[in-house]
Amino acid sequence: MCTFFKTALCILCAAFIPAQSIAQSSFPDRPIRLIVPFPAGGPTDIVARIVAANMSSTLGQNLVVENRDGATGTIGSQVVARAAPDGYTIGMATLGSHTLAPLLAKTMPYDPRKDFAPVSLLATIPNALMVHPSIPAKTVQELIALLKANPGKYDYGSAGIGSPLHLSAVMFQNAAGFTAVHVPYRGSNPALQDLRVGRIAFMFDAIPSALPLISSGVVRGLAVTGPKRVAPLKDLPTMKESGVVDFESYTWNALFAPAGTPPAIISKLSKAAVTAVRKPEVQNRLSELGADVIGSSPEELGVLVIKEMAKWGPVVSASGAREQ
Repeated sequence: MCTFFKTALCILCAAFIPAQSIAQSSFPDRPIRLIVPFPAGGPTDIVARIVAANMSSTLGQNLVVENRDGATGTIGSQVVARAAPDGYTIGMATLGSHTLAPLLAKTMPYDPRKDFAPVSLLATIPNALMVHPSIPAKTVQELIALLKANPGKYDYGSAGIGSPLHLSAVMFQNAAGFTAVHVPYRGSNPALQDLRVGRIAFMFDAIPSALPLISSGVVRGLAVTGPKRVAPLKDLPTMKESGVVDFESYTWNALFAPAGTPPAIISKLSKAAVTAVRKPEVQNRLSELGADVIGSSPEELGVLVIKEMAKWGPVVSASGAREQ
């Protein structure tokens, strides 16, 4: 009889175990959708696909990359923010989508601090400062001296008004105290083409796309913008090493889930992401792109978003690019 009651009690208790807890313990039991809010083939897409393939092996389910580009990353990011918080839709995020766009736009379809659950900061990718070879400056300080001696004479390109590349140049102007003319383009590729032929004097661009031009000597690299030198351009100093002490600029690639995703699922995703980026083959591949591999905790990524918005807020205000 005792055994009968014990068995009945176990069945009764099991009936009260929340279905959500069971779902979390079995997560994932089907493929996960990874939204990349930028075009296929770009730096963010490349990082996403490398990490997704390696996370899949850890989680036992495929991470299926889906490119939903447009509006500086906000279209794809909105898809993630509005998805069910069950871990089966996650998204890549960057400085542009989760810091600059919210600072620039008059209205936003999401709040990067409230509408997402941080998973992991995967990597940071600095820019390179480049000039056309006809510009008589072989160091950052020589470029600053040239620009100060000729206010408004030289122009620089960017991927568009309010883009990370534009705001990096604004930060450079503020830190070094010179004046130059901004020429916005629809993306960095057309700007790079004009830099190649000397229609613009200088520009910043992300290491993955700047690397081939610098390595081939088509343009002259002067410095990288992150906190340390990068392996594929080890001879280029940082901006700080070049004497611009109040300057550090880089984009970042991070994983976020929709707000409200259960902590147990966030933990599984974060551990899989960190395991992926710490594999030697992944670190080598990302290092070749000029990326600095991080693999942070969810908490550290949440702090980064807050710090980045505080850092870039004054730069956005100084640029005049904010929507009115």
